[in-house]
Amino acid sequence: GKVVYQLNPDHLYMPASNNKLYSAAAAFHYLGADFRFHTSLYYDTTGNKSNLILKAGGDPDFSLGTLDSLAEIAAGHISRIDTLIIDRTIIDSIHSGHGWMWDEGHWWYAAQIDPLSLNDNCVDIDFAPGHPGTPPQIITRPTTNYVELINQAVTVTDTIDFVEMEIERNWWENGNRITISGEIMYDDERDTVYRNIHDPARFTATVFQEMLTDKGLPVTGPITFRQLPSGAQLLAEHQSAPLSVIANNFLKESDNLSGELLLKTIGAVTAGEPGTWPKGLTAQKTYLCDVVGLDTTTLRIVDGSGVSRYNLTSPAQLVHLLAHVAENEDFYPAFRQALPIAGVDGTLEKRMGKTPADNKVFAKTGTLSGASTLSGYIESRRDTLVFAIMINGYVGSSNQYRRLQDEICNILVEY
Repeated sequence: GKVVYQLNPDHLYMPASNNKLYSAAAAFHYLGADFRFHTSLYYDTTGNKSNLILKAGGDPDFSLGTLDSLAEIAAGHISRIDTLIIDRTIIDSIHSGHGWMWDEGHWWYAAQIDPLSLNDNCVDIDFAPGHPGTPPQIITRPTTNYVELINQAVTVTDTIDFVEMEIERNWWENGNRITISGEIMYDDERDTVYRNIHDPARFTATVFQEMLTDKGLPVTGPITFRQLPSGAQLLAEHQSAPLSVIANNFLKESDNLSGELLLKTIGAVTAGEPGTWPKGLTAQKTYLCDVVGLDTTTLRIVDGSGVSRYNLTSPAQLVHLLAHVAENEDFYPAFRQALPIAGVDGTLEKRMGKTPADNKVFAKTGTLSGASTLSGYIESRRDTLVFAIMINGYVGSSNQYRRLQDEICNILVEY
């Protein structure tokens, strides 16, 4: 309960991804550490129609391997599909949060939000040089006709007038055309980039349809989006890892998709389907006010990830939350372990290594243009310290401010 140091503790700052601390605590509170997302596969015959139904569960970590397994099960149980039906009614299908920048582009962290998500709603693009004068070798994962790939790049042997290779999706047109342009050196190593896609549910449905066709079960009719037909028979159900594991990807890797799907799932659980941002935020603020004891009229939370620049909170409020969580025996161990660890993993893997703070700081990073934050727990010589460092309003690189945060942590470790 003792304050070791404070400066502007009640000023409001953009928290960036420190906003995820509120979302994670609320998710553990409402859903529990053992909560799992369910994605289900159903079969239905109506009249002469044979329908396969994929029912979304809001799983942020739904993988290509899992989808392929569901396709394998379907191919082993039914002989034809007239219509592939996608039920994503558990959560709304609004792709972008309040106050998100329209031009975030094609980056992994800006993936669209959808209850039926796959592979982080991204295409992995593996590239390597070709022979001099030829295009680079390109492999996509998944291999799908959902994206149009245009490879205009060239392998070169020298850097005279070199034009760096770019891999870009036409996000400004809500398109899924990926263009590779520029040049790549003949001796460059193989590498991978990730480009998000437009309309994740249709992306997932298309990839699923292609997987079914590969297994000898083509879909002869259209892909439709509607509620699960009554009387449909359950073929298979995939359960995600528990929340205690999902929280690792959410906090350590700062996965924005996880934050928004968790928040909307809280809304569905507390106020009924479909889960929405308003429902989830109402539940979260109720938890912060009634359980944690924060005055929620003095902060502003508009999303689950911290992408929005409309979020505002203070260092004192974050410290209050983290101190409260530390007293919760039910989920504090999982919450703390899910945080990046200095010099060890996540977004702190390359920070504070081989310093006094190495492996002693468990904290969430946060970065937006002009905002850098770090909040969490420090194992000092005497005790566990709770801290929040929020820096806003600078122009240019955040590197010097991150170094300042690291230096403060190294001082506190010696406390």
